[in-house]
Amino acid sequence: MNIVPQRGSRIFLAFVPFILIAILYVVGSAERRAENPDDKLLPPVSEMAETARRLAAEPDRRTGELVLWADTVASLRRLAIGLGVATAVGLSIGLAVGLVPTVGAAFGTLVAVLSMIPPMAILPILFIVFGLGELSKVVLIVIGVTPCLIRDLAFKVASLPREQIVKAQSLGASTWQVAIRVVLPQIMPRLIESLRLQLGPAFLFLISAEAIAADVGLGYRIFLMRRYLAMDVILPYVAWITLLAFIMDYALFALARRGFPWAYIEEPR
Repeated sequence: MNIVPQRGSRIFLAFVPFILIAILYVVGSAERRAENPDDKLLPPVSEMAETARRLAAEPDRRTGELVLWADTVASLRRLAIGLGVATAVGLSIGLAVGLVPTVGAAFGTLVAVLSMIPPMAILPILFIVFGLGELSKVVLIVIGVTPCLIRDLAFKVASLPREQIVKAQSLGASTWQVAIRVVLPQIMPRLIESLRLQLGPAFLFLISAEAIAADVGLGYRIFLMRRYLAMDVILPYVAWITLLAFIMDYALFALARRGFPWAYIEEPR
């Protein structure tokens, strides 16, 4: 536990599991194809690469669109709207619940109960209430992410030193000024960290909604290809979703450390 790898060693160790997984996949794919040339479960990497190239570079015969990019734009638009609304609502209510005792007493328990409801369980209700269009998919992301953001931010606000708030009030600061000038800057790093943790669930909600009611999107395409056992499409799409999520996570990571470097002074470099 006292051995800390250097930067070069960390990068190498980070790549080792991926290399091992790739080797296992290539070996498994070759063995299955040797036994059954028509096997679809583990397509060769070359076949998946060709399929990915075709989806990304060749227009669809029916719609004339580049399928991969059309699906990506549709899914990212839904995800961005859902996470944007969830972030705004979560920050506003979480700040109020954690800072104002009356608001915390009134809504703290309600938020805790709402955060325990499995969002997928109310998906049929959302389709009935909001229809099968874009709104129901965005609302599912908002409902799934917002309560967790609210609770996390409320806990962070409550954990701040009480002395800071007392000193600000002693200098004549109002509740609004304390919230904006004292509390808000200190919870912004936590907001970004919470948002990073919610990327996985947000993608899950998005793909689940698209799989049930959509005509374009990453989740729609995966479940459409499932009918034909088209693993040469499904696996590249899963890899692409993973890459998108990783890029978003890293972007938030970089934003937090560049925007609020004081919050990470004690972190090892």
